[in-house]
Amino acid sequence: MKLKTTLILLFIILISGLQLFAQVSLKGQIIDNNNNEPLIGASVSIKNTTNGSATAMDGTFSLEVEKIPVTLVVSYIGYQTKEVEISTATPIVVKLSMASTSLEALVVIGSRGRARTVLASPVPIDNINIAELRNSGQTSLDQMLAFKVPSYNSTNQTVSDATAHFDPSELRNLGPSRTLVLINGKRKNQSAQVYVNETPGRGEVGTDMKSVPASAIERVEVLRDGASAQYGSDAIAGVINIILKKRANDFEINLATGVTSKGDGFTYSGDINKGYKVGKNGFLNLTGSFYHQDFTNRAGEPGGDGLFGFLYDVGAIPIEAAGGFEASPGNIATSAQIRSGNTDWQRENPALGMIVGQPSYDKYSAFANFAVEHGSGEFYANGGYTKRNGTSFALYRVPWWPGIPNDAASNPLYDGNGTYQGFQPTFETSISDWVLTAGNIFNVDDWSIDVSATSGKNSVDYTIGNTINTGYGANSPTSFNPGGYSFGHLVGNIDVQRTFNKIDFSFGLEARNEVYEVIAGQEESYLNGGAQSFPGLQPANELKENRSNIGVYTGIDYDISESFLVGGAIRLENYSDFGSNVSWKINARQLLGKDKGAIRASMGTGFRAPSLHQIYLSNVQTLVVDGNLQQEGTFNNVDPVIRDLLGVPALNAEKAMNFSAGITYKLIKNLSIAIDYYNIKVDNRVLFSNQISTGSLPDGNAVKANLQNSGVEAFKFFVNALDTRTTGLDVVLSYNNINLGTNKDLDIILALNTNKTAILGEINAPKVFQDAGIEIFNREEKARVTSARPDLKFNFGMNLTMKDFNASLNNTYFGAVTWQHPSNETLDQTFTGKVLTDLILGYRISEKIRINITANNILNVYPDVIEAQGDLDTDLGGRFKYPWEVNQFGFMGAMYKIGVNFKF
Repeated sequence: MKLKTTLILLFIILISGLQLFAQVSLKGQIIDNNNNEPLIGASVSIKNTTNGSATAMDGTFSLEVEKIPVTLVVSYIGYQTKEVEISTATPIVVKLSMASTSLEALVVIGSRGRARTVLASPVPIDNINIAELRNSGQTSLDQMLAFKVPSYNSTNQTVSDATAHFDPSELRNLGPSRTLVLINGKRKNQSAQVYVNETPGRGEVGTDMKSVPASAIERVEVLRDGASAQYGSDAIAGVINIILKKRANDFEINLATGVTSKGDGFTYSGDINKGYKVGKNGFLNLTGSFYHQDFTNRAGEPGGDGLFGFLYDVGAIPIEAAGGFEASPGNIATSAQIRSGNTDWQRENPALGMIVGQPSYDKYSAFANFAVEHGSGEFYANGGYTKRNGTSFALYRVPWWPGIPNDAASNPLYDGNGTYQGFQPTFETSISDWVLTAGNIFNVDDWSIDVSATSGKNSVDYTIGNTINTGYGANSPTSFNPGGYSFGHLVGNIDVQRTFNKIDFSFGLEARNEVYEVIAGQEESYLNGGAQSFPGLQPANELKENRSNIGVYTGIDYDISESFLVGGAIRLENYSDFGSNVSWKINARQLLGKDKGAIRASMGTGFRAPSLHQIYLSNVQTLVVDGNLQQEGTFNNVDPVIRDLLGVPALNAEKAMNFSAGITYKLIKNLSIAIDYYNIKVDNRVLFSNQISTGSLPDGNAVKANLQNSGVEAFKFFVNALDTRTTGLDVVLSYNNINLGTNKDLDIILALNTNKTAILGEINAPKVFQDAGIEIFNREEKARVTSARPDLKFNFGMNLTMKDFNASLNNTYFGAVTWQHPSNETLDQTFTGKVLTDLILGYRISEKIRINITANNILNVYPDVIEAQGDLDTDLGGRFKYPWEVNQFGFMGAMYKIGVNFKF
C-alpha cells in the first residue's frame, strides 16, 4: 500500500515537473496590410524578453513560449511596429501598415547597431516608403524626394549642356557634393559630370539620382545629420539610403503617360517588377523600366536682336558686310532693323528660335536584388544598369550670328532655299550608370560579420548635333563627337557588429579605389575654332587618373537605461593623394515617458575629399563674357599654369563641424511631431571660380602671355577658398490612420525646412589675384551658394484611403530665391515664393487592376518672370523668361498624367 501510494505521488510530481518545462508553440503569418503580401524577415518577439524569431519567405513564423497569454511585438523595417495580445495557441495573421514618416517606423541608417524607430533614433531620419513616394505625383526619384523631403532640393535645368540631363540635387542646400548616397547600405558611385554651367551646384559633382528606377525601390531612408564618422567622405549634409525591393511573390506592371497643359513634354513609361522565391529562405526581385519624355519650351521673346546683332558694330563691321542677311526678300537687313526686330525672320521667330525647357530623353533600367540564407548567415547581391539617351539645346545661332557665314558656299547648314534661317545646335548625351554589390553575412556566436564588394561606374558620352565648325567651311561636319567623361569606383567593406544586453558595438574597414577618365573628341570638334556651342575635348585634356583610400571606424551605442542612450563613432581615413583625416561624432537621446517621444542631440566633425573631377577637369567652351563670345579654358588643379604661375595650391579636404538638437513627441495616438535644429560649419570649401579675363592679369605676368598666345581670353579653376555656415530647422508633423468610418482612413503630414547659408569672412584667393584686385568669386557666384535654393520650403499633404479609392492632395511651398548680378546690384532680383498643388486619384477596378490620374501643379503656377529683360547676364538678351541660374521648381507649368497598375 505504501509502495503504491509512493509511486502515485512520484508520477504526480513527474507530470508536474514536465509541465514546468512544457512550452506552447505559437505560429502565424506577417503580411502587408495594403496588399496582403508576406513580409520576409519581420521580427516577432515576446515583449520585454530576448525570445524572438524572424519570418520566412512566406511570412510565417514559429515561436516557443512558456505560457500564454503573452504580448508579441511585431516589427519590420519601414513599417509601424505592432503589439499583439495572444491568449490562445491558434495560428494568427498580423497585418503591418507602412509607416510613411511616422515615428514608429524602424530604420537602419544612422547606426551600425540594431534597428531603431524614428522616434527612438538619436538623430533625425525620414523613412519614406515607395507608396508615399508615388503619392508625390512625381516620376523620377530625385523629384519624388524634392516634393516629400523639404530639406532636399532638385530642379530641372535647361540650356546647360550635360547638366540639364542630371539636375543637381542636394540636402540642406549644401551642394550636391556633400550628400552621400547608399544603395542597401553600400556606397553608390558619383556621376562623371561636373556641373560647370550657370546652375545651382556649379563646380560640384553629385550622384545620378535618375539612375535608380522607382519601381525597384521599397523605401528611402534620409539621415538629416552629418555622418562622416560612420560613412566617410561626402556625408556632411546627410545620407540617403535607397532600399531595394526584396519581396518574393509580387508581380507588378505599371504603365503611364502624360502631357503638359501646353501640349508639350509628352511622356510615356512602363515598368515591371517580379519576385521569386529562391530555396527555402531566399528571394530574387527583378525590375525592368522604360521612360520617355519630350522636351518642353518656355523661351522668352527678345523682340530685337536679343543678343548678338550689335556685336558687328562693336568692331565697326556693318552687318551688310557679314553675309547679306535679308530683312525681307531682296532687301539686305541693317543693324538698326535687326535691333528693332524689323525683319521677316524675327517676326516669324519672336523667340529667336530658342528652346528653353526640360530636355527630351529615353531611359532604360534593369535592377535585381537577391539574398539567400545559409547555415551561418546570408549571401546577398544586388545591382542595376541604367541607360539614358537625351537631347537638350544650346543657344540658337540666329542668321546674323557673328562669325558664322550665311551662304551655301561656306555653311553646310544653309539649305539654299530662300532666306538663311540660322540653326539650333543640340547637345546630346548618352549616359550609362551601373552598380553591383555582392556580400556575405557570417554569424559567428553573437557576432555579425558583413564582407562585401561594390563596383559602380557612370559615363557620359556627348554628341554635338546640327552645328558646324566654321573653320572647315562647307566641308564641316554637322555632327561631332566632342569626347566624354567616366567615373567609377571599387569598394570593399568589412563591417562587424555585436549587440550586447545594452550595448551595440561595431567596427569595420573600407578600402576604395576611384578612377576618373577624360576622353578626347574627334579632331573636327576642337581644331580651327571648334564646333559651335561646345568645342570638343582635346588630346591635351585626355587623362585617366585614379586614387585609393582606406578607412577604419568604430562605433558604440550604449543604453544606459531603458530611456537614456549615448553613442559615438570615430573614423580614420587615408587618401593616396592628400593624406589623412579623422572624423568623430557623439550623440545622446532621452526618451520621454513610455513611447511618447525623445530629446536628442549630436555633435561631430566631417570632411569631404576633393573629387577627382575637381582635381583633373580641363576643357574649353564657347561662352558669353561681358557680351562677347570667347574661348574659355578650365585649367585643372595639377596644371603648371595654375599651380606654378598663378600660385593656386593643391586641393585639400573640406572640414566640417556639425551640431544638431531636436525633440520628437507623440501628441496622441498616430499624431507625432519632430523638430530638429542644425548648425553646420564647412571650412575650405572647394569652389569653381568665376570667369577671369586674361587681360585683367597684371602686365609682366608670364601666364598672361601664354594664355593669350593660346587664344584663351578667359579661364576658371578650382580652389579651396570658401568658409560657410548653414543653420536651419526641420519640422515634421505626422497624423496617420485617422479613422473616418468603415474602410476610410486619412493621413495628414506637414513637413517644413527653413535654411540659411552665410559666407564667413573673405574669399581666400591666391596672392596673384589679391595683388591685382581681381575677384575670383563674384556676387553672382556667392549668391549661387547662399540664395539659389529656397530659404523656406514646406509640404502639406493629405491622403484619403477608402475601400477601392484613394486621393492625395499635396501643397508644396517653395520659398524665395535671389539672383545677384555679377557687378550691378541694381539688377539683382528676388523671385517670390510659390505654392504648387498636386492631386493624385486612384481607383481599384479589380483585385488586379488599378488606375491613377495625376495633376501636377494643377493651378499652373510659374516662377516670377525676369524683370531686367534684355540684359545679357540676367536673361541672355530676353531669351529666358523665367529664372535659370537660380531655381525653385522649374518652369514647366501644369502636367496631367494617367496610369494603370496590374498586380498578379
